[in-house]
Amino acid sequence: MGIMKTTIDLPDRLLDQTKIEAVRRRTTIKNLVIEGLEMVLKNQRSDPDPSGALARLRQGYHLGGKPMTREESHGR
Repeated sequence: MGIMKTTIDLPDRLLDQTKIEAVRRRTTIKNLVIEGLEMVLKNQRSDPDPSGALARLRQGYHLGGKPMTREESHGR
């Protein structure tokens, strides 16, 4: 696994809370950031495949019964 160093700017209040949490968990700020990013990416929803949805729409759905006439559907 490759590693790339990066710099991020955090608000002072968030950095202070992060330092305290890292000490409480006996870990590093780096590990907290990695854990948080992995959680966000794991919970990310993937976009559904639009071609699959279109194919299902073209195929149609059998809901049972027989098709209604125009008169039946309008209660005439």
